[in-house]
Amino acid sequence: MENHHLSLHNNRCRMVAARVNLSYTGILGILVEAKSQRLISAVKPLLDALINQAGFWVAQPLYKRVLQLVDEN
Repeated sequence: MENHHLSLHNNRCRMVAARVNLSYTGILGILVEAKSQRLISAVKPLLDALINQAGFWVAQPLYKRVLQLVDEN
């Protein structure tokens, strides 16, 4: 069986994926992974742009945690 991974940003989609045992990653996980693979140099500017320009909402504790994960705190 091939290993497939979904990128989901909608709670309903995440619930369905979990119900059928599909792994998934949201945009914050994609940013963290992109930095770990050196595809991007920094997460914070992109995360700030998502929040300030695209209206993406992130709880402050999660925002801080993401930046800690990528050593940008």
